[in-house]
Amino acid sequence: MKKQKVSIIGAGSWGTTLAIILSSQGVNVELCSVFSEHNLDMRRQRQNRLFLKNAKFPSLLRISSSLKEALSNEIIVIAVPVKYIYSVVKTIKSFQLNLKGRTLISISKGIEANSLKRVSQILKQEFKGARVAVLSGPNIAAEVLRGVPSAAVLACKDKRVGKRLQVLFNSERFRVYLHSDILGVELGGALKNVIALACGISDGLGFGVNTKAALVTRGLAEITRLGVELGARKSTFWGISGLGDLATTCFSDSSRNRLFGESVGKGKKAKDILKSMKMVAEGVETVKSAFKLSKKLKIEMPITREVYLVIYENKSPRKAVVDLMNRPLKEEIG
Repeated sequence: MKKQKVSIIGAGSWGTTLAIILSSQGVNVELCSVFSEHNLDMRRQRQNRLFLKNAKFPSLLRISSSLKEALSNEIIVIAVPVKYIYSVVKTIKSFQLNLKGRTLISISKGIEANSLKRVSQILKQEFKGARVAVLSGPNIAAEVLRGVPSAAVLACKDKRVGKRLQVLFNSERFRVYLHSDILGVELGGALKNVIALACGISDGLGFGVNTKAALVTRGLAEITRLGVELGARKSTFWGISGLGDLATTCFSDSSRNRLFGESVGKGKKAKDILKSMKMVAEGVETVKSAFKLSKKLKIEMPITREVYLVIYENKSPRKAVVDLMNRPLKEEIG
């Protein structure tokens, strides 16, 4: 399996990290940014100076000269921010390539704000006959790159294909578990970013571990409620791609979503923070999708609602806390 060629579309920190890890294990990897000038710079410098400084590329890692060229491989990893997924899909379809039988793996975490679809749904819809899988988990790119023992989940409906991909991505320091609940795995990875924004706001306001623990546990309840309503398995959200990813993102100093929320809690405006960021904080878009879904399905998601109001309707973070704390009393159920 590891002799097969893999293309990674999207050269952010996580896509680049996976490219480096796989090629270091002897896999022939083609990394392709959606920006041609970025590809040129990576080819010249043999590193990703834009999103992953000081990480030299292994000799087996090839930088693709074009998106069309990168699509020639059997296994294609989609690593672009969810906000741009339809734009990239449109470009891919313009090449009129037959992707039937190819394996498309999403490592993007989010829910597209207009269609309210997950990336795997979009890939299945737009590329008929392609095999679709999801790789997700509590993976801070810099830690994985340093060889810090980490774990992830590979979700795929076809168990035979899933096992092959599990072997491909697994290594001594990166343990991959197999899962069949694509919906639950994908939702866990997407929605945890919303709760990470809330935890960041709490940090920015100067609150402590008590507050963050409450946000994480009640946030997990919200995620699970929505996920189960959409058809996911409840148990999935207690696993690596659910609680594991949630805890990592909410407590890590490296989490872009937590850092974004912290800046909001300190009084900065969301639009100003976005202008200063090179990398995408997926939760900023995902909270719109989650809020829309909660209203559409009539699912109670109070933390999600308050984060949405703070970011998009300029609600005071402190007022949001007051409103959360003064909701009607209830039993602790799901």
